[in-house]
Amino acid sequence: MGRRPNKRHGTANRPDPNRPRFYGRHAVYAALDNPERKLRKLYGTHEELAKIVIPEGLRVQYGDAQDLARLVPHDAPHQGLVLELEPLEDPWLDEVLSDPDPMAPLVLLDQVTDPHNVGAIIRSAAAFGARAIITQDRHSPPESGALARAASGALEILPWIRVVNLARALDEIAEAGYWRVGLAGEADLPLAEALTPAPIALVLGAEGEGMRHNTREHCDVVARLPIRRTVESLNVSNAAAIALYAIAAR
Repeated sequence: MGRRPNKRHGTANRPDPNRPRFYGRHAVYAALDNPERKLRKLYGTHEELAKIVIPEGLRVQYGDAQDLARLVPHDAPHQGLVLELEPLEDPWLDEVLSDPDPMAPLVLLDQVTDPHNVGAIIRSAAAFGARAIITQDRHSPPESGALARAASGALEILPWIRVVNLARALDEIAEAGYWRVGLAGEADLPLAEALTPAPIALVLGAEGEGMRHNTREHCDVVARLPIRRTVESLNVSNAAAIALYAIAAR
């Protein structure tokens, strides 16, 4: 007879991909405060649950830290709170493009799939006043606890638009009056010289591979950050934060 599977890795504790589990105070608090969220069940320690106002009708289950650890990835810092919920409904691109704001850039990610990077980019985008983040539906991570924790609550306030075809979306963005700026380490033009007073759509590619050729062809200009040539590149989330600061400081 085979060994009984470890309870931590059993199917009973695996989250439903259609109902992710957020963990950590920032991600859980922000989701609880978002009226657009459909909440399913809140798990927590007595100490942490005593600190918050629990929405009426939300199911609650008390447990200790070890109980909660079984609900999240190994060594994930749940901080005594785990919230099972449903992903937010995707907004439409034309809703954002109907009223361009010169001070609020769009951020487009070309096959950036790491949830920690996407979450960190969402956090920076919200911090610097971006209008929305745009990704492909098939080449981007779903909402998850890791992504929500990296976003530190910003997932609840920044619209996330998923499109079928990124190149087609870039065409629509140009028609709406945005100046499309791709970021690539090998570009000759510094980012500061690529920016204009028009609304900016910042395009970033996957770490290592960068933007795909077709995506690059749909940018008005490709620019680089002014980093030393002795450093090959920056992590995509770090590059996004620096670029968004440059756009905000125009």
